[in-house]
Amino acid sequence: MKVVAIVGSIRKESYNLKIAKNIQARYADKFDLEILDLTPLPMYNQDIEMDPPEAVLNFKAKVKEADAVLWITPEYNATIPGVLGNAIDWLSRVDKVMNGKPSIIMGSSMGMLGSVKAQMHLRDILFAIGLNSPILPGNEVYIGAVHEKIDALGQLTDGATIAFLDGVIANFLEWMKKF
Repeated sequence: MKVVAIVGSIRKESYNLKIAKNIQARYADKFDLEILDLTPLPMYNQDIEMDPPEAVLNFKAKVKEADAVLWITPEYNATIPGVLGNAIDWLSRVDKVMNGKPSIIMGSSMGMLGSVKAQMHLRDILFAIGLNSPILPGNEVYIGAVHEKIDALGQLTDGATIAFLDGVIANFLEWMKKF
């Protein structure tokens, strides 16, 4: 199974990117996870949506070819980051490559709520704007105090979080059999 990860932070030391890399390594025997880089995407512009730059074409092609999308988001001002909104703008226009594509959502923050508000907004966006992206139900992953759960090498070290992720990934793999 091929899954793409769309991480809502482009910061080099992003905790959410570290979570994506941990998932990529830990579950490599269960699915292929490619972490997509959002930095080359220009800001969405309707003037160029019919003839987008190569970076947009490549991004959309990778999402289209994937069996599912793993969204990992921080929370900025109680919602999703602009870079993530921009990626969704590109995915939701013209050929709408997300339409019907299964999604799983996760997120982390240094605060205790672990991006809960951003994830609520992301769930609304993925369903409400016509993307009709089914989202793994009942498996919310909110990693609070993430800075205390990742070591200096970027490895997730919190046993309870790792065990929880193992369960969610098992549920995700079982759920994906429906698609």
